[in-house]
Amino acid sequence: MDFSTLKTLRPADFEDAADGYRASRDMASAAKDALNGRIPIAMRNALHGEAVDAAAEQLQKLSTNFHYIQVECGLMTTALTTLAGELSVAKKKLEAAIEAAEAGGCTVNPDGSVRYPAGGDEVDGKVPAGGSVNGTAAGNGSSGPIDLSGDTRDAAEALDDQAARMHPNPNYGRAQEYADRLAEAVAEATEADERWAPQLRRLKADDDLHVSHADWADTGHDRGSVGRAAEQYLQAIEPPPKDKDPASNAEWWKDLSRDEKAAYVSLHPASVGALDGLPAEVRDEANRTVLAEKRSQYELELRGTPKPPIDWKDWRAWNKKHGDRYWHLKGSLDGMANIQGRFDRTGERGLPEAYLLGFDPAANKDGRVIIANGNPDTADHTAILVPGTKTALENADDEIAKSDALWRESARLSPSESVSTLMWFDYDAPNSAKPLENGDILPEAMGDGFAARGAPNLRSFLDGNEAAHRTATGDSGHTTLIGHSYGSTLIGDTAKYTSDYAPDSWGNALPVDDVVAVGSPGMQAKRPGDLGLDPHHTWAMAGGGDDELVREGGRWVGLGGDRIIPTDPEFGANVMKSDSDSHGGFWQEEDGKASTSLSNQAKVIVGSYGEVTLEREAHW
Repeated sequence: MDFSTLKTLRPADFEDAADGYRASRDMASAAKDALNGRIPIAMRNALHGEAVDAAAEQLQKLSTNFHYIQVECGLMTTALTTLAGELSVAKKKLEAAIEAAEAGGCTVNPDGSVRYPAGGDEVDGKVPAGGSVNGTAAGNGSSGPIDLSGDTRDAAEALDDQAARMHPNPNYGRAQEYADRLAEAVAEATEADERWAPQLRRLKADDDLHVSHADWADTGHDRGSVGRAAEQYLQAIEPPPKDKDPASNAEWWKDLSRDEKAAYVSLHPASVGALDGLPAEVRDEANRTVLAEKRSQYELELRGTPKPPIDWKDWRAWNKKHGDRYWHLKGSLDGMANIQGRFDRTGERGLPEAYLLGFDPAANKDGRVIIANGNPDTADHTAILVPGTKTALENADDEIAKSDALWRESARLSPSESVSTLMWFDYDAPNSAKPLENGDILPEAMGDGFAARGAPNLRSFLDGNEAAHRTATGDSGHTTLIGHSYGSTLIGDTAKYTSDYAPDSWGNALPVDDVVAVGSPGMQAKRPGDLGLDPHHTWAMAGGGDDELVREGGRWVGLGGDRIIPTDPEFGANVMKSDSDSHGGFWQEEDGKASTSLSNQAKVIVGSYGEVTLEREAHW
């Protein structure tokens, strides 16, 4: 970029272009949101049978297209906004230098050189003549790159000072200073132009209507390129608090401007999606981007990985080289398909829009997923289901189905209030089984080590859920925390982990109103008070068949306090009636009718305590 180009440049043109891409991004976002929520709900109310499936498939493809447009337009908006800002700074420096030169009696030539007038003491009877000087970004006499703080700049300034002192015309030194300022402004604009031009060209998408896996996988590269080019701009945006509580995260987000929020989501979706305390809509937006990109990256990688051979000897060699990664890719893709399956079921049997509040296929050992039915930030009643052993991203569909069932029955019981149910899987669950004659045993589940390590994540999420709800509504709403199997052990360790309470000071340990232990092998406590929980709002439920083995196994290995588990009379919780005939059968529905165990959980979720059918009432 030369002097005349920068002089006539209008940074506002780039800002206008950014506004155009911003509008396209917002349009695509609104269309995608409608296709993910309002439209499928209305469609399923009007259509039935094969027509629904066909329409849902088309809506999903259209939603994917709009999502891709939103992500790419978001990156383009950030790129153009940053470029406009950098060019604006350079243009202002140029204009200031021109104004200073003219005020100092000099003239700026069309090529950016500066003409200075005659002046100074006579030499041999003549006043030293005027002339013109050219500036350089590194100082007069140097053609080195711009280096405003390093040795190049220091040496150039020294040469300039020496030349100015030796020159008989005092106007020479001032003119050289003006010329250098002009050159520095041009150099800054040139550097911005050269840095951003390839990034903007890279953001050009294929000219077709199909968003392929390669397109989605490439958005990660686009993001990295834009992020590196926009490093200076991003440094001006206050980063999230380090090692701060979710309430601080909520405050940080609230204080960002609209453009800063958009830039942060655009360039750091994985970080934003994992921040407890941020609005559910923001986390969902970020995590859906991560999901789309990871799914495409994993699909492409899996296609390039050799499939397992049939021959045993060949298989052993293949497994040593590719096995771990191959099965991780396949299992993760199965899990991602399950998440997409929940998105596609929006409106089915009344299900509300889903919110992806956490996602990472590489987290822990088995991946990470947190998904909600309805927006927990604004719900009157929120239930958080913590699954137990053998849970992994690849089999999360079973846990998502339990959350779906909880939503349907809770919404049926309280139709005038809003309900959100979440499946929270953000810990490393015990899952390494050893076969025995009469079943499997999980050595990893014979202690609370996995629960203790997962406790900080669960506490942070609970605090974030409360902070986001308070930000949105001004209160915390009614929240129920449900732990199934080893998930209840995790809840117990979470209560102990946050222990700002004394034993028997009920209700302070966790930011929830009710705790439900389903098929619990023990909560690392002898009674609710040991966990800072109110017995009146602590609930337990048992099932038949293998559920008894799980509960008694937990008692035997000491997952309870003094071998006391939540369904024992000594524990003192409300023990609800259950018709489950197995450890996983507490969420059954038949012909649209909820089982007793499912109905009782839903009654706690909506606060209809008097309607819960009990085996035994709480005591202390």
